[in-house]
Amino acid sequence: VQLVESGGGLVQPGGSLRLSCTASGFTFTNYEMRWYRQAPGKERELVAAISIISTIRNYADSVKGRFTISRDNAKNTVYLQMNSLKPEDTAVYYCNTIKMRTNYWGQGTQVTVSS
Repeated sequence: VQLVESGGGLVQPGGSLRLSCTASGFTFTNYEMRWYRQAPGKERELVAAISIISTIRNYADSVKGRFTISRDNAKNTVYLQMNSLKPEDTAVYYCNTIKMRTNYWGQGTQVTVSS
């Protein structure tokens, strides 16, 4: 299983970014996908999750209405569209899936929201 995130960077408050996570090594269409984030000195937290055919999407309260998770099963890719970014969204963002009760993580992509 390999998960590779991209799309992070430095953005001003109120700005937008779109993160991508490309998966390989497993049947992407059979698994729920998630985005987590971890800020310095804080625990890793679940940001958003999406079901196999995108019928169910869940979000942390802190990002509802601002972030959108989506997936393209033809491209084995899950996305996180982040709008109206705030300084408190600054963190390393990780893609995640659980296969055979094992958590798999990408290497993470840094998102920094600062003026």
